[in-house]
Amino acid sequence: MITKRFFTIFIFILLFLSVIKYSNAQKVFSVNYKGDADIKVYVVDYKGDADLVVYKCKYKGDASGNKGLWHFVDYKGDADKKIYFVDYKGDADLKIYFADYKGDAGWRNDSKKHLIY
Repeated sequence: MITKRFFTIFIFILLFLSVIKYSNAQKVFSVNYKGDADIKVYVVDYKGDADLVVYKCKYKGDASGNKGLWHFVDYKGDADKKIYFVDYKGDADLKIYFADYKGDAGWRNDSKKHLIY
């Protein structure tokens, strides 16, 4: 009986930790070469032109889900996504706008959400 209970608790903890790992921060790393990137990104001047409004979180724990809350990591291996900033809008997979407030972050074009998952 104790073994079965222990096993059930162990499985629950593993599932919980897996959910936390994959639902946590959008950790991004800015690469220097287009070929190294998962996504090519262009930064727009106006929020209305963006597919995604991004808020840069100081701590990875402050960023969560696929809501435009990004934490920039120092090492490529720590990133969920590697991005390359392009110079021309037409070269981008995703257009972003950097917001000053966390509450402004979010998707404006839901059809691009798959790029970040």
